[in-house]
Amino acid sequence: MFRQLLLFSALLALTAFAPVPDRAAERDLMILTIENMAATAGAERHRTIDSSVLSAMRKVPRHLLVPEEVRARAYQNTPLPIGYDATISQPYIVALMTDLLEVRPEHRVLEVGTGSGYQAAVLGHLAHHVYTIEIVEPLAARAKAQLAALGYANVHVRAGDGYAGWPAEAPFDRIIVTAGADHVPQPLLDQLAPGGRMVIPLAQTDNEMQLTLITKSKNGGISREKVLPVRFVPLVRSGS
Repeated sequence: MFRQLLLFSALLALTAFAPVPDRAAERDLMILTIENMAATAGAERHRTIDSSVLSAMRKVPRHLLVPEEVRARAYQNTPLPIGYDATISQPYIVALMTDLLEVRPEHRVLEVGTGSGYQAAVLGHLAHHVYTIEIVEPLAARAKAQLAALGYANVHVRAGDGYAGWPAEAPFDRIIVTAGADHVPQPLLDQLAPGGRMVIPLAQTDNEMQLTLITKSKNGGISREKVLPVRFVPLVRSGS
């Protein structure tokens, strides 16, 4: 019996220090799927995804940033529920939105709609600092804890109404909105730096939403480009 207890204790010790499965092969397959989708189903002007974006997505353990009950599907090209009526976008849409931003290492990026923290983690590999806001407090708390545990020290999370942006940290070189809106929030336009880019899903009708690229010129002029029909959960405001 004593020897059995010793053996059991040894097995427990080995289990405690066993590495968490990295699932790198699944990420490689996810990247291949993204490249194929961009080449065949994407908007004509956006048929490739920049290699820096794909490299960032290869590094992020997506399965550790979604609830346990959906981790088996973490690398499938499909949206996943993350609780509180929220979802995480399919990897192709994450890649496309990130690619449209054209993030550089010196950039400061604002994200509206932290969700699981996955998009912020991808941006964390590309930008100098990422500031991300989530209106659902439990989601913000969970994402903040998981991102910190994974070592994303340059990603800053807070709970709040993303419509108002993050004035204390503005201006931002890039802004990404991961929820559908019926118009571009003026505070976000104001906080976008001259020469900056914003990606936001915008409702066209009750049944149609377009992923839209907003660019601000050096003199403050605004232009828009419709990229692709998409579906997103609506942008929620405080008190709504």
